[in-house]
Amino acid sequence: MTSFAKQSPSWTTPSALSNTLMSLLDSASGVVVAELVRDGHVESLHHGIVAVVDSAGELLLERGNSGVPVYPRSTLKPLQTLALLGTGVDLTPLEIALSTASHCGSMAHRDAIEAFLQRHGLGPENLQCPVDWPLGASERAKMLASLGAPSRLAMNCSGKHAGFLAATIHSGWDYTTYLEAHHPLQELILATIETWSGETVAFSSTDGCGAPLHALTTRGLARAIASLASGKTPEARALLDAVAGNAWALDGEGRANTITIQTIGGIAKIGAEGLVVIGTPEGVAVAVKIVDGSMRATTPVALEALVRVGAIESSQRDHILAGMADPVMGGDRIIGGLRVQI
Repeated sequence: MTSFAKQSPSWTTPSALSNTLMSLLDSASGVVVAELVRDGHVESLHHGIVAVVDSAGELLLERGNSGVPVYPRSTLKPLQTLALLGTGVDLTPLEIALSTASHCGSMAHRDAIEAFLQRHGLGPENLQCPVDWPLGASERAKMLASLGAPSRLAMNCSGKHAGFLAATIHSGWDYTTYLEAHHPLQELILATIETWSGETVAFSSTDGCGAPLHALTTRGLARAIASLASGKTPEARALLDAVAGNAWALDGEGRANTITIQTIGGIAKIGAEGLVVIGTPEGVAVAVKIVDGSMRATTPVALEALVRVGAIESSQRDHILAGMADPVMGGDRIIGGLRVQI
């Protein structure tokens, strides 16, 4: 049997080391938050952690242990964008939305990000995210037929990387090392995450796109998004306005985050491995972590949690879910679906 030594990243901070005795995510951290039902019988169960907070950071609803740190993945992107705006870089509303995006890699996204790079004196060759295919099967097929190969522009984090580069160029920093943990931009992002979440990052790693990734509790993540959604700073207001005017860019037409923003306003952001955050215009936010990493239950659970605390109407929840319906089929008949249990 191969033995793998547990290693800390070379850039692990003293604050991370001070948290080594904290509780970590395990099978007991979550509770059942959704069931998949087939013909009236439960077929699968999703365990998760849910935290809803208001604009003052007060916990309104909790399921599971929201004090356990998790890797927030792309739900951190709104906070990363706040850090970019804090440098004073001149970004258009579309560029702000693209910087915050986990986009589907459509041709419209790829063209917009290439134009984003060019406006700041850059090109696709400066991106340090991996090459990838679009997320949607249709867009992937179109790109395969037209280009025949994956690209960095199609990678769902390419907009974030374009924003990183633009802020780095604006600030006069080295743009060839913008992903290194001790780069001034990454240090600013870390400080921004801790300021808005109100907690010290528990530990750090590297995200799938190559950027530093910092762990927060689900509660701290919800607190940060609630504060952002309240529009308490000029940077937060600029981000919210940009996302409202370019919801398609954040995700893609007909996709979960885009539909959510178009329906209730505010901010919505998925993250890989079972994460989503939604912040309403009134400054109430929910963060969800599905413990097994599945994405299926994330948005339905988050929306139900917001309904439970009176932050959105049930009709808004139903409209969003209708646009992203994924029923259980028995041949040509719908015989079940996901049932949220919070």
